[in-house]
Amino acid sequence: MADVLVVTSKVKKFIKESSDCNTSAETIDVLSKAVEKLCRKGVEAAKSDGRKTVMARDIIIDHI
Repeated sequence: MADVLVVTSKVKKFIKESSDCNTSAETIDVLSKAVEKLCRKGVEAAKSDGRKTVMARDIIIDHI
């Protein structure tokens, strides 16, 4: 992964404070890849609608 798309310190802090668990580096990689995939799908949806702006409705999260 070239770029980390999540704030590592914030993710680690959230996990630690909410569960007292530690966070592996692999977790950050997986989260970054998920964010990248969501962004790419959002861009595709916006373009298919003829827009240059990605909107909330373009980001579909189906695992929550």
